Amino acid sequence: MTRKLKNKDLNRLSVEKYRKVSKTPIVLILDNIRSMHNVGAIFRTSDAFRIEKIYLCGITARPPHRDIRKTALGADESVEWSYFETTNAALNELKDCHICALEQAIDSVPLREVIFPKNKTIALIVGNEVDGVNDKLFDFCDQIIEIPQFGVKHSFNVSVSTGITLWEIFNKINE
Repeated sequence: MTRKLKNKDLNRLSVEKYRKVSKTPIVLILDNIRSMHNVGAIFRTSDAFRIEKIYLCGITARPPHRDIRKTALGADESVEWSYFETTNAALNELKDCHICALEQAIDSVPLREVIFPKNKTIALIVGNEVDGVNDKLFDFCDQIIEIPQFGVKHSFNVSVSTGITLWEIFNKINE
């Protein structure tokens, strides 16, 4: 008989063990994300994919905060993060990475068609809920990635688009 798995069946890592295990070579750069709930959801998704680190930039809220914790469910304690006053400052630390922006732009590549270099950390910039990724950051990017959409609305929520994109990147680099 099929049943839902219980927490004890899932073999979850403790925070201490999580910090010691190898990580997926992906870092996220949050460019002025204004909603703490989105920040928390991105932490939670990042924990699930064991990403290396989150760079919180500009007005993006930082843990500890109860509104982040509400959606992060503790992932704000497991996933490593740093804060930068500007996204440019964060990107200057990531020059050795393959830097991508998740944005609808003239030269964007559909997510399914993106090819990532082997043996290089992927740095993914996700942008503000209203304005998206700052245009000035495109100069730092090796690629601009877009999730094709087919409905009336022209965008996903930033935490949803981050989850979709992380899943696709995770699969591509683990083929």
